[in-house]
Amino acid sequence: MSEPFYITTAIAYPNGKPHIGHAYEAIATDAIARFQRLNGREVCFVTGTDEHGLKMDQTARGLGKATRDLADEMSSYFKQMCATLDISVDHFCRTTADNHHKASQAIWKRLEANGDLYLDRYEGWYSVRDEAYYDEAELTEGEGGQKLSPQGTPVEWTVEESWFFRLSKYEKPLLDYYAANPEFIRPDSRKNETVKFVEGGLKDLSVSRTSFDWGVKVPGSENHVMYVWLDALTTYISAIGFPDDTEEWRKFWPASVHIIGKDIVRFHTVYWPAFLMSAGLPLPKMVFGHGFLLSRGEKMSKSLGNVVDPMELAELFGVDALRYFLLREVSFGQDGSYSPEAIVTRVNADLANSFGNLAQRTLSLIFKNCEGFLPAIHGHHTDDEALLELVGNAVSTQIPAHFEELAMSQALEVWMQAVFACNAYVDVQAPWALKKTDPERMETVLATLFICIAQLAIAVQPFIPGSATRLLDQMGVPDDVRNYARAGSHWYSPLAEGGFQIAQPQGLFPRLELPAEEGAPA
Repeated sequence: MSEPFYITTAIAYPNGKPHIGHAYEAIATDAIARFQRLNGREVCFVTGTDEHGLKMDQTARGLGKATRDLADEMSSYFKQMCATLDISVDHFCRTTADNHHKASQAIWKRLEANGDLYLDRYEGWYSVRDEAYYDEAELTEGEGGQKLSPQGTPVEWTVEESWFFRLSKYEKPLLDYYAANPEFIRPDSRKNETVKFVEGGLKDLSVSRTSFDWGVKVPGSENHVMYVWLDALTTYISAIGFPDDTEEWRKFWPASVHIIGKDIVRFHTVYWPAFLMSAGLPLPKMVFGHGFLLSRGEKMSKSLGNVVDPMELAELFGVDALRYFLLREVSFGQDGSYSPEAIVTRVNADLANSFGNLAQRTLSLIFKNCEGFLPAIHGHHTDDEALLELVGNAVSTQIPAHFEELAMSQALEVWMQAVFACNAYVDVQAPWALKKTDPERMETVLATLFICIAQLAIAVQPFIPGSATRLLDQMGVPDDVRNYARAGSHWYSPLAEGGFQIAQPQGLFPRLELPAEEGAPA
């Protein structure tokens, strides 16, 4: 029995609508979750919105809205993004939910019972936009002498009564944990940054605020609300039932992997494990910090006017086209760049011209030359066996191995090489010419291609689930073999002998065109 698999995105801060970075993270996490399901594991996939904190409160006041109304509205946009982009999430969680408040207060009480909380006065630099505290040494100076955080966001001097968490107590335990668990932080560049930060010394962390009241109330100190990051991180356990002893909690914690952006690695690899250590709870097995998406090589910002609504891109190019491009073009863990031109070029080359054309040509030949009935296999030649072995190895071994390493662009590179091999086989075998000269050989060639195309469609399901499913349905591939373990060829003969007949094939990947200049996203 395979071990259950628990995966999360970061819990998005919804003081604005989702941007392409949110979409990228959701799509990547979804592909991993779908792969693990196809690999026979029971999966729990969690995402959601982190709705508390000063930034939400200020944004709502600026818009003349109640903070709860803004949270409801903005959270709905993130939920809609998941639905639009075919994100197979199991739980969409909101930090304003009652069960989450209960869990956050429960973990607070555990930190308190362990002697790790004390009341003091906070004086220091705080970034409202990051909801984060920074030391003077971390700051830079912007225009007009404005002090900026390492993320380039403005900071302000803050003075208020606060509960503090004894983060300094966990400096050595954290370093020991990193050393004993080298896969805990990935990729290595994020691990190196984290280790260096902790080795530089940890100071106790302010974990409550009194200057506003939009948040989870601190047990026993009702005039305090919890630091938004302590509250938000607790989503990963409240989502599966903590503090109650639920079946989901027992089955899925500790998490297999948190997928997050590289700008919030510190919160997930320093603060979160320290909170869990203090609370006596197991630590997640891995935190993976992916890179940023750049628009034509530039970081996106409202001032540059290059912030794109991912819903607009999905509408322009199609959901699967957008998913495929982001996971093929960007090496997971590194920064990547996108543009409408790059999306059109990549999707047309890989999906329309290569895989789509391969499937359309093959199925059309079966429909035309075999009246839609699946052709019989009349003994394989060496070329047939070589192609079946190459595709079978890619699907059953190489692609899953890359997925286990979260190397999704490399998995798609292997997939494309197998597609290219099929196209080369078609060109050499020329089944359209065999109809008159050797009809039995034509049938074997088309049967070989049918098997390979089905295997390739099975393998690419995590990336383009809608299109892959439609192709597999068109081909009559049984549901119980649409996974990596059973994607061989054993199902073909029973399907063919059972008289399965394909309908007139429908193209799945129309060639994309660039939108008119006026309507094009930046």
